[in-house]
Amino acid sequence: MKPSIERIGSLLALKRTERPEEGYWQDFLCEFHQRQREEVAKRRTFSGLCERTTDWFSELGGAKWLHGAGLAYAMLMAALLVIPRGVEVEVVPLVPVNHRMT
Repeated sequence: MKPSIERIGSLLALKRTERPEEGYWQDFLCEFHQRQREEVAKRRTFSGLCERTTDWFSELGGAKWLHGAGLAYAMLMAALLVIPRGVEVEVVPLVPVNHRMT
């Protein structure tokens, strides 16, 4: 049911006379700033980082699998390059050195 223009006009006239109680806007502003400060503090923590990462991956849709696969491949390649394989280590015996001060 679509409201008529008369009904909308009467509703607006009714709402025009309503006013919030004293101090409402000041309290609203204080609460708003407090929430902003809490959110900034939350972003700086590890849980905030995890939450932002989770949000980022949830917004990607199907591309998140491509990003995840690329990251896994990059980590595998880095591990293969960093971890030595088949390297022979020569053990050198320790020989005491005599130091003489002349």
